[in-house]
Amino acid sequence: MCDYSLAGIRNRLAVEGEQLVVQRFSTGAQGLASPTTRRAWLWFAKECAVCVPPGARLLLRDIPQSLQRQFGLGAIEELTFVQLSTTAYQYRDAVRFKNGREALLQKLPCGQQVDVLCLSSDDDLEEKEHQKLEEEYHRIVDLK
Repeated sequence: MCDYSLAGIRNRLAVEGEQLVVQRFSTGAQGLASPTTRRAWLWFAKECAVCVPPGARLLLRDIPQSLQRQFGLGAIEELTFVQLSTTAYQYRDAVRFKNGREALLQKLPCGQQVDVLCLSSDDDLEEKEHQKLEEEYHRIVDLK
């Protein structure tokens, strides 16, 4: 959710609909932050990393040409937030593009704009829908 490299930094959970940016923190690691926090950090305010759960759907806007060429992307891409490893002391926060390619957050340029579309994955939504149908079925069966 938040890379190990951001463990010593204040953090909070992302909010659906929120706009974030990639930022380099005082630890030297990159992560997501609110654009207002990013500006405040320049004035030595407390840093705050914004954590995103695996499976969350994000939107990258204004993707630089170099990144577009490297990963076969357009200027705007919808993607999924993932964690690539559970190995200690290794960067793991990453994004998976629709074309299946993955990139660590460390590879995204500072200032890259990221919109939080949804904090749960499509799998979570399907599971919730399945659970609702199952509960409805048991309710109907129990009525008979």
